[in-house]
Amino acid sequence: MGGKWKGLILFALQDGPLRFGELRRTVGGISERMLILQLKELQTAGLLHREVYQQIPPKVEYSLTDFGRSLNDALAPLGEWGEDNMERIESIPFE
Repeated sequence: MGGKWKGLILFALQDGPLRFGELRRTVGGISERMLILQLKELQTAGLLHREVYQQIPPKVEYSLTDFGRSLNDALAPLGEWGEDNMERIESIPFE
């Protein structure tokens, strides 16, 4: 579960399924290639479900599995801590 994007992707999906384009807009700053790679890794880990609808044009939705929802629940307090301490975190000098 390393990397900059996975937590943001999981957070974006907490309220329900999203299509690829919706997910890319929600997770600002991520490239299409990186989003594809991250989604594959999360799916392989069992955190995401990829639903392909057989229609024209093709429709694909991504949603959290029960395992993914449980990880989001575990990460929620960390996210709240980050929000509560954002000013202090942003003032930390990084070299």
